[in-house]
Amino acid sequence: MLPNAQNVDIGHLGTVLDGLLDLLRRAHAEPVSRATAGTLRRLAAHGPQRLSALAAAEGVTQPGMTQLVSRLERAGLAERVPDPADGRAVRVHLTPAGRAAVRRRRAERAAALRALLTTLPPADHDALSAALPALDRLARASAGPG
Repeated sequence: MLPNAQNVDIGHLGTVLDGLLDLLRRAHAEPVSRATAGTLRRLAAHGPQRLSALAAAEGVTQPGMTQLVSRLERAGLAERVPDPADGRAVRVHLTPAGRAAVRRRRAERAAALRALLTTLPPADHDALSAALPALDRLARASAGPG
C-alpha cells in the first residue's frame, strides 16, 4: 500500500465513481450495455481489434464478444475484416456509422457533464480539474494495453 493511500476514503471514492458511471449511462439517448459501450470506445480509440483482444479487454467470453460484434454488425456499427497478419483471423473495426455513434455518445456525455458542472461552485470546478490527472492515471492503469 502506498503511504498516502490510507488518506483516500476508498468506500466513498467507489460510491462516487459508481454514481458518476450511472449518470453517464443515463446520459445517452440510446443506452447500451457496458460491454457494448466499452467495445465501441476501444475500437474508436485503438482501431481494428481481434475478437479475442476485445473479449479480454471487456472481461467477457469470446463467444459473448462474438455475439456482441454480430449485434454491432446488424446495427451497421462495426464489421469484420480479414486480419492482414493472419488470414485465418478477423479484426473488428468501426464503420462510419459506428464512428458517428461514438461521437454522438461522447457529445451526449459531455452535455450531461456540462449541465452538472453548472450546478457546482467555482471552487469545485478547480478541485475537479486538480483531480483529473490522478483519475486519468487510474483509468489508464485499469484499461490495460490497447
